[in-house]
Formats: sequence, C-alpha cells, structure tokens
Amino acid sequence: MISTARAISAQGFDVVTFDFLYVEQRRRVPDKNPVLEASYLAVIHAVRDAVDSAKRALFIGGKSMGGRIATQAAAAHHDVNLAGIVLLGYPLHPPGRPEQRRDAHLPEVRRPMLFVQGSRDAFGTPAELSPIVERLGPSAVLHVVDGGDHSFKVSRSGQPAQAAVYDEIHRTVVDWMGSISGTSAPAPRHSA
Repeated sequence: MISTARAISAQGFDVVTFDFLYVEQRRRVPDKNPVLEASYLAVIHAVRDAVDSAKRALFIGGKSMGGRIATQAAAAHHDVNLAGIVLLGYPLHPPGRPEQRRDAHLPEVRRPMLFVQGSRDAFGTPAELSPIVERLGPSAVLHVVDGGDHSFKVSRSGQPAQAAVYDEIHRTVVDWMGSISGTSAPAPRHSA
C-alpha cells in the first residue's frame, strides 16, 4: 500500500494512509467489523477536515480487507460525501470458500467503484467478480491484472515485469480517479 500511495501521490494526488487499531497495537486478529468501520469513518472525517483536496473530491479504498471495510462504511453511511472507492484485490470470499461471499452490501455503496483484481486471486477471481460488478451498473469498473495473484504478483520472472504491472495499476487508478472527479491528474510531484 505504501508504494501504491507514493506512486499515486507522485502523480499529484494527496494520499493519506493509515493502519487500523489492531495493527497499531500489534494484534494479529482484526477487530470486529463495527470497530473497523468506525476507525475508517474517523479517518475520513479527519482527512476531510485537514486536507483541502479532500473537501473537493475524496476517494477512499484499500487493499483486501481495507477495501472491504471502505465499502461497508460507504454502504452504511450515505451521508458521507465520497467521489469514489478504489479496491485493490477485493476479498470476495476466503480462499477456497467461494460460498462465503462478501458482496451483499455492495449495491448499497452507491458510489463509483474501481475493482483492481488479479486474474489468479484466490480471494475472488475476475470471473467471480465480473457478474457482481455488472449488476452494480456503469459506476463500477473491473480492471483485471493478467496473471496477478491477490497481491498482483505475476508469475513472469524478473523485477522489470513486476514493476510494469504495478505501474499499470497506478496509471489505471490515477486515470479512473481523474475521470470520476472530472479533472485530469494534478501536475506530477517529484520527490528528492
């Protein structure tokens, strides 16, 4: 997530990352959903108060469970103004348990969503996710990472190939956020 946040920030977007409380407290077991959602909502409100660009267009999201909690918070709180949600490796179900789906709340999100999913994701393949995204309508988009697993690692050998996969994901996210917010990406930032 940190490298993804840096890549998106380098394209001119303000990006804020955070850890859930159980991670900060170095516990292995995540808190229950209401606690996770409350944490996410607290971050949304703090960011909206502190970051000017968030007042204009706030996108939320996350990797795996973080993305799922983002969708649950959005589904439960329609009063929170969000431009869209970026979901990196949405955990549709636990690996090997496709009957334990985590999608019942998605129609209640009612915001644009970008699902970035590896074609070999054990938590839900694009084939499993595609009918759900189609039912959500045109505001939901599925971007498939060919050969990618849940972390978007591809079986092709070599770091250059993997770096190209991550670059494609970052471009996809930046382009999608720009299209949703009605603006092109801000001027790229360069860090020293």
